[in-house]
Amino acid sequence: MNRSVKLYLHFVFTTIIVIVFSSCTGSRKAVREPIKEQGAEFLMGKLKEHELKFDQFSAKFNVVYQVDRKKTTVSGNLRIDKDSIIWISITPALGIEAVRFMLTPDSIKFINRLSNTYFIRDFAYINELLNKTLDFDMAQAFLLGNDFSLYESNSFRASVENRQYKLNTVNRRKIRRNVRRSDDDISIPIQSIWLDPVSFKVSKVLLKEAERDSRKFSANYAEYDNVKGELIPTNVEFKVETADKKIRIKIRYSKIQINQEQTYPFRIPESYTEIKDLQPKK
Repeated sequence: MNRSVKLYLHFVFTTIIVIVFSSCTGSRKAVREPIKEQGAEFLMGKLKEHELKFDQFSAKFNVVYQVDRKKTTVSGNLRIDKDSIIWISITPALGIEAVRFMLTPDSIKFINRLSNTYFIRDFAYINELLNKTLDFDMAQAFLLGNDFSLYESNSFRASVENRQYKLNTVNRRKIRRNVRRSDDDISIPIQSIWLDPVSFKVSKVLLKEAERDSRKFSANYAEYDNVKGELIPTNVEFKVETADKKIRIKIRYSKIQINQEQTYPFRIPESYTEIKDLQPKK
């Protein structure tokens, strides 16, 4: 598969955030107190209260994409129309666009200007590539450090780990009113969320399968900047780990804007040729 396409098709993810307190004993007590009193429901409420609220989002990005020891660096632009469109333009060098693609809740569209080709498929194609459940809501949340908005939140357990709040759940299912008939089996086998105890922003998310030695997907949010009163992640690391491969994606956002009018152009030139598969034939 084209290496540039992989950068965002995998959406997987990791970096550690360390919180320093003046007193270890005092900080541990302060962090544990809300869990003793109100538990997971309290933490989920705080997570939702402090998550990024927006209608439109845009940013420039630099990405270091690493498979095992081989690294590729690209830059580009990201635009999001909440719950509707994720638009990405990738420019490997000299500011000349090489790849553009657009995700919607139902589809993935891809233009490769280097080969004069294009690709349009149902969003489910991503899961065929990854052999894993992924939907638009999850992709949007991973990019912005939010929780998955269309999934059940009533089965989490709360704890404290390394001076951060931790939420754990098994078999988190998509809310039924948001499930199409073809997606009835969508669920997340095991999910963990770590929260900063001061800002209640997500510092790490881990998804993994229940089987032994199964693949793991993680997202780490090492830095947040204040933009118009909203804390937005600027340094994100995604990881995919399988038995035989490790993929790491480091993203640095800059020139972030929220709720600014923007367009999502996606015109396929008549001279371009349609391709049916993004994976090379063996």
